[in-house]
Amino acid sequence: MIVSHRHKFIFIKTQKTAGTSIEIALSKFCGPDDIISRISSVDEKFRKSLGYPGAQNCYKPLQEYNKSDWYRQLIKLRRPKKFYNHMPASLIRQYVGNEVWNSYYKFCFERNPWDKAVSIYYWRNTSEDRISFTDYLEQCEDNGKRLSEYRLYTIDDKLAVDKVYKFEEIDSAMNDITERLQLPEIPLLPKTKTVTNKSRTHYSELYNETAKAYIQREFSREINLLNYKF
Repeated sequence: MIVSHRHKFIFIKTQKTAGTSIEIALSKFCGPDDIISRISSVDEKFRKSLGYPGAQNCYKPLQEYNKSDWYRQLIKLRRPKKFYNHMPASLIRQYVGNEVWNSYYKFCFERNPWDKAVSIYYWRNTSEDRISFTDYLEQCEDNGKRLSEYRLYTIDDKLAVDKVYKFEEIDSAMNDITERLQLPEIPLLPKTKTVTNKSRTHYSELYNETAKAYIQREFSREINLLNYKF
């Protein structure tokens, strides 16, 4: 997640949409007052090796600490964060204020839900004896685990960003972002994640009719918004 005062944009990060690569690429253009959320230690090390700004201005100031924050700081030795990875639009707006929120260009990325669910499945089930994809979806449904991230870029169920770019059109999206933000160059996207679907099976091969219907229900709003199809 990035709030750039230098280039007046807010990037909301979703899962399995090259979000970390996009965040690292965009951080190259951030100034010292911009807000950059912390990513994994491995990815932070990689970002540092590129000479880009790392996580900054994302921690709570002391005057905003509550009891749990002091416990986290003094006992666990972890600074409480105010801005964080995969932060929803509603909280970002609350913390940056309406003036910044309304005047900055806000964007995120989304992915074909049937493909995204498969990517999440491999990411969360890395062992060779992983449960089947169908069983994984059944567990998600039984446990109320939401795969949809529509809530991240909407407020009160209404779209809160200026643009939802498609992961499948990432190259043209980065060109458009560069032009809109008047960046000096097109951000170069690094490869930061290990491929978890090593067989590179096309997502459609993992679905039966029950699984297809579940994704249709779970991601109905994204499907309608971006006209995704199986």
